[in-house]
Amino acid sequence: MTPEEKLTELKLDDLKTDVFIEEEGRRLKDAIGDGLAINALSGGVDSSAVTLLGHKALGDNLKTYFVDHGLMREGEPQHIQALFKELGVEVVLLPAREQFFAALQGLTDPEEKREAITQTFYKEVFGKLVKDSGAKHLLQGTIFTDVEETIAGVKRQHNILAQLGIDTEKAFGYKVLEPLIRLRKPAVRKVAEALSLPEEIFNRPPFPGPALVTRVIGEVTPERIETTRKATAIVEEILKDSGAFQYMAILHSSKVTGMRDGKRDYGDQIEVRCWESKDAVTGSPTDLPFNVLEKLAERITNEVPGVVSVTYNITKKPPSTLEAI
Repeated sequence: MTPEEKLTELKLDDLKTDVFIEEEGRRLKDAIGDGLAINALSGGVDSSAVTLLGHKALGDNLKTYFVDHGLMREGEPQHIQALFKELGVEVVLLPAREQFFAALQGLTDPEEKREAITQTFYKEVFGKLVKDSGAKHLLQGTIFTDVEETIAGVKRQHNILAQLGIDTEKAFGYKVLEPLIRLRKPAVRKVAEALSLPEEIFNRPPFPGPALVTRVIGEVTPERIETTRKATAIVEEILKDSGAFQYMAILHSSKVTGMRDGKRDYGDQIEVRCWESKDAVTGSPTDLPFNVLEKLAERITNEVPGVVSVTYNITKKPPSTLEAI
């Protein structure tokens, strides 16, 4: 799709999942023919739906990769690889930790960090993979909200390319195919369920493509990602049955004063966000019981080294956003 072409949403009420899967599968076959395509799987509902849709349509003409960039949740690459193996899809882990941390070094501006992720992902990692494999197409799980927020200037989603006038064939050497681009998250969940993905995946809270980078305010380093990763595990464990649309831990850039063992402790602060939303366009903070907030604070400060303060975001979207950057 070119910037001149108007993208129209396929609304949930108008979605017929069997028809959608058949039509998009046929489009993929027509685009790829007898050639080879590669697929970027992150484990979220969007990329997971694209993965099964693509394999259903293309079979051995599609190769799936999980970019192990060191920015994911604890054990995520191995967990997703094992889960899809049970579904009959072989997923190759692609080590890329060094490239991503090198690209992010010294960056603090949110848009610069997103651009670094974009260039590293599409040009360095997948550009080389496409060249080595001979593939001409990359499948990815871009959805309607990604395009909408990028074009509106809310934030640049790392997977928005053609809609910004980027010719991926010239820039990276391959064409990007986006079967879900007309759908919002609730419709994607319906498609994922119709594809027989497990509920663990099709009802999974949203997780951003740039992963934990979007939850680190300031410079992204291996140490700061590890702090965010540990806090994320606690937040997801405690809030998994909350019924909320999305929940997360965010590491702030400024240190704050705290106390440990009767002494001053100058450490990190974690902000917890938990959202009620249908499609991520708007959102309201979940009215969590105070004892749950106390439990979050106690566990994060006790179990995540260096954290001395935990706060809870009570601002609606807008003016806030679901993710920090």
